Amino acid sequence: MIDKLEMFIALSREGHFGRAAESLGVTQPTLSAGIKALEAQLGVQLVWRGSRYGGLTPEGSRVLVWARQIVADTRTMREEMRAVRQGLAGNLRLAVIPTALTTVADLTGRFGRAHPNVRFTILSRTSIEILSMIENLEVDAGISYLDNEPLGRVVTVPLYRESYTFVCAEDSPLADRVEVGWDEIADEPLCLLTPDMQNRRIINQNFQEAGRTVTGAVESNSTVVLISHVAAGRWATILPVEMAEFLGAGKPVRIIPLKDVAARHAIGLIAPHREPHTPVLAALLREAQGISRL
Repeated sequence: MIDKLEMFIALSREGHFGRAAESLGVTQPTLSAGIKALEAQLGVQLVWRGSRYGGLTPEGSRVLVWARQIVADTRTMREEMRAVRQGLAGNLRLAVIPTALTTVADLTGRFGRAHPNVRFTILSRTSIEILSMIENLEVDAGISYLDNEPLGRVVTVPLYRESYTFVCAEDSPLADRVEVGWDEIADEPLCLLTPDMQNRRIINQNFQEAGRTVTGAVESNSTVVLISHVAAGRWATILPVEMAEFLGAGKPVRIIPLKDVAARHAIGLIAPHREPHTPVLAALLREAQGISRL
């Protein structure tokens, strides 16, 4: 039944039979047959069907909660038994907000040295996508903001607080400043992350606190795109300190601290609120506590 529950979870996540089948590496007829077999086993209709997928029935929504729990518990059991035989091993899947991509190695590097048989898959995602992926069992954990928007039922380990810098070209009129205020840079041609990113919402909040609003001259979901435009000489951007120093190294840019207006926000590890965790995830949570700057 586990394979059928995984099919059902994939279908609810993708909202499309073809995409769900593709995500699992099976054919669409195999997926459809699996869902029908699960409905027959449970004695209820789980999915509204017409010419296409029509969503979950009320019974399907209730089954989805159980399906996630059962599949997660089954994976945990398998991981525990493998850990008994082989020690910590396997693939650890992490989804990370773009502004934490240059700091995630602080955690994975230290963890990997202690557990060399663990592999990592690291995906760049928005904070909202991270929560959805954790809920749908697509990733094991995430690194995201902890205190700016609701997280729901998760376990968190704070890692550090994000502080911001203004990054501009070497010939910018502001290039020689020791620090700048948010109100001073509002009229600059800014490259910013897209509005679906929580970092962008935090930046907008800082400008609002300074009595200003901004519209990005360039918007992207990639911080690499932002810094490359700054290096081209016309634009400026706002990045967390660690990311600015990493991406700006060796480029013709200046990195200038920003005077804080709104509170700095905590970045941390997010994991499902589920006991027990897999041995690998439990070890990752302990490692995160060990490197926390907070």
